[in-house]
Amino acid sequence: MSETVPTSWLVYCRPGFESDALAELQHHAALQGIACESTHGEGWVSLTRVDGEAVNELHRQAAFKKLIFARQSLAALPALTLSRDDRLTAILEQVKASRWSFEEIWHETPDTNDGKALAGLIKALTRPLASMLKKRGALKRSAGGRRLHIFWTDGDQVQLAMSFPGNRSELVNGIRRLRFPSRAPSRSTLKLEEAWHEFIPREEWDLRLAPHMQAADLGAAPGGWTWQLVQRGMYVYAIDNGPMDTPLMKTGQIDHLKEDGFTWEPPQRLDWLVCDIVDKPVRVLAMVERWLVRKWCKEAIFNLKLPMKKRWDEVTRCLTALDETLAKAGVHANVSCRHLYHDREEVTVHVRIKD
Repeated sequence: MSETVPTSWLVYCRPGFESDALAELQHHAALQGIACESTHGEGWVSLTRVDGEAVNELHRQAAFKKLIFARQSLAALPALTLSRDDRLTAILEQVKASRWSFEEIWHETPDTNDGKALAGLIKALTRPLASMLKKRGALKRSAGGRRLHIFWTDGDQVQLAMSFPGNRSELVNGIRRLRFPSRAPSRSTLKLEEAWHEFIPREEWDLRLAPHMQAADLGAAPGGWTWQLVQRGMYVYAIDNGPMDTPLMKTGQIDHLKEDGFTWEPPQRLDWLVCDIVDKPVRVLAMVERWLVRKWCKEAIFNLKLPMKKRWDEVTRCLTALDETLAKAGVHANVSCRHLYHDREEVTVHVRIKD
């Protein structure tokens, strides 16, 4: 049997953002000079090399941490159509032909109602398939941390893919589900919490999200993001003409200033700037650039609200402009951007000044 190689780069994304995820993949393929054909469905997209060669190098060069719209990034084998009378044999045969070995198996689906409806079928197949793959030596205790992803798009449609340590999401379906804290003033609070999980290693939280730090929340009302800062023990300048949540204000950790977040200036350098203002991305970016160039904060997390079309183009323009502004000002910083699960028509940007 000839070896089957992964010729496709498969990523999961939020339904409705397939064209943006695909544009991002095509950008990285063009950088590598690799010709690909595209395929997509609701909540996922893929590129397949037209020369039939393995996609591993492209997948490795376009590291997951660099991607914005991808929830997960995988090197995938050709999609399979299964017999509804025997779904396991075709999967076992393709694993054998690939000569893959791995330490665990994740069954995943698109983030859609149709995907969720496959849960019963997947549960019934999970243990028998794992037992057979273990017996054949593909599922083993030590395999370099590799993980087999079985991506179900229908009851008889599946694609096998591989992920590698350090170049993948460690979350099933690439989704971080957080419990809404009942005392928080708004559901937007989850955006900032997820951003911290995404951009700050958990072991650094006590250092970088420490009590007694000072932060500014621009466009704070009613206080969803301010609530997260207060929970970390920070003192917060909440800048917004609107009213703040009354119980939150009673913590004594907030100075609510009814001023314009676009023009307000801090009294001294702060540890954090956060901003979830709904406005044109170019206007929000100009405001944040002013903070960063003048080093009014050490770290910043802010959202950029995107247009309905060509969101990848808009994000690229914004991030390029930010890089150019910081370089011109001689400000050295690490910049990251991600379309988070709790985001909707926006992306979240994190900047950490090195100086």
